Amino acid sequence: MTQVPATPKSRRALIRLAAATLGPYWTYRNLASQWSEEIALERRAHARPGPVEDPSVVFLVPLVGRHHVEDWHTIEARLADTVASFRRQSDGRWQAVICGQDRPESVEFDERVRFVPFTRPFKGNDKWTKLDRLCKALPDLGVSSGYVMPFDADDLLAPDAVAEMITRRKRGGYLVTRGWVMDAGSREVGLCAPQSLLHPGRKPLWKMCGSCAAFRFDFSRDRRDAEYLAALTGHEHRMFPYLAALAGRPLTPLHQEAVLYIVNHGENFGKRRGRVGFKTRYVKRFPVTDAAALARIGAHFPMA
Repeated sequence: MTQVPATPKSRRALIRLAAATLGPYWTYRNLASQWSEEIALERRAHARPGPVEDPSVVFLVPLVGRHHVEDWHTIEARLADTVASFRRQSDGRWQAVICGQDRPESVEFDERVRFVPFTRPFKGNDKWTKLDRLCKALPDLGVSSGYVMPFDADDLLAPDAVAEMITRRKRGGYLVTRGWVMDAGSREVGLCAPQSLLHPGRKPLWKMCGSCAAFRFDFSRDRRDAEYLAALTGHEHRMFPYLAALAGRPLTPLHQEAVLYIVNHGENFGKRRGRVGFKTRYVKRFPVTDAAALARIGAHFPMA
């Protein structure tokens, strides 16, 4: 499968309004035009999650195939840094599942970090097919309730991110609005955060990076949350808040700068699609220059 096109913004607003006023059944029958919208409305009608009890956070990591890249050792090194950022979490209630054609030698696999082989023949960018595979494998991981976070294999997680999710226990999940973007070439860092009057044009991290949302799941009633998550993650990340809200599971912003997004390191999918230039310009437009902030970033992400 390829990435599913986004629903136009005007239609998203109409569908959300209808779901809130006319109900999910009417909206399902008359307005929903994508499978992701249909199953989100079905979840809204039948399976809104209850209170969060004994949650875990599961990271789903699609790994690019060796045949897609020029420097596999760079890919392995970036993935090792990503997994190291998981292992540095102050709260240990997490798992990570990596899906790819090639089992990386740079990562130590155990009961917390697992590898799922991807054997399906596929031409082009198979990221979304791997996410589909990962989401549908969720019910068999032994975790019945918690949060699932799609995570790119070259991004880094702040050390207290899992602790915040577990402590706050929001019923819908979380959205990363604040974070950092680093230009690997220049080593400059920019701040991602909602724009303001003083900072027009600044962008929240969820508009820049795919490692930006943790979605609530609950398999205590049925296994269909896996299907819902597979449909949701088939879209670009800018659709995440819309579909989560449509499912009656709105995402709550995390308080912290939770993710470091690294661009321009030569093997991003974005670079191969010619989409990195905007992000390197963004770093220069909203640079982090405060020495204390840079020291904090260095402490939180020593592998960057």
